[in-house]
Amino acid sequence: MSLFSSLGTLLTTMAGGLDPLFGASAAAAAIVLFTLCVRAALHPLARAAVRGEKARAALAPKLTELSRKHKGDPERLRRAMAELRAKEGASPLAGCLPALAQLPVFFVMYHVFSTGSGAGDLLDHTLAGAPLGARWGGALSGAPGLVHLGLFALIAAVATWTYLRARRTTAPGAPGVARALPLLSFGTLVTAAVVPLAAALYLATSTTWTAVERALLHRG
Repeated sequence: MSLFSSLGTLLTTMAGGLDPLFGASAAAAAIVLFTLCVRAALHPLARAAVRGEKARAALAPKLTELSRKHKGDPERLRRAMAELRAKEGASPLAGCLPALAQLPVFFVMYHVFSTGSGAGDLLDHTLAGAPLGARWGGALSGAPGLVHLGLFALIAAVATWTYLRARRTTAPGAPGVARALPLLSFGTLVTAAVVPLAAALYLATSTTWTAVERALLHRG
């Protein structure tokens, strides 16, 4: 059995179990539940990412001091910052771990719902009247249009919150790629606009989980 067929079978089984509660939207509920299970499994990576972020924040005063000390020597500054991060174990890209780890899952789900390979009858299911295999371009009116707009609004709100929070917590002197990472939160919104509704639902659930998870972990 292929990976695509395995995912399709799993979602079909989950949808069957959820059918008494969610009816025609059981497959959509199965996608949300599956996404939550994936993110729960990745929670240890999220905790490690937050520890890395806190370590980078703690280094901020030292990085600022290095910037002043080596202001006229960019190469010396770069080496000094790299040595400090290596010594303290603070990777500037640690926060990307959960996102990178779940990329294979998203691509498999995208393939299943965009090609129908291994999906069985899942593409016939809907979410509040919007077909799970449809893209927003073909559903701009009526109930399907409202479903897509609702998902876009949720993802946009989470992306904005993530962007503003990341901008506040990015350490001074961080590499250019680290300073640009907050902008990637809006990439999810662009992606949701071009993938099938099922994949967009995965993105919306995952990004919401990320926002809540990080807020709770940073409080600890």
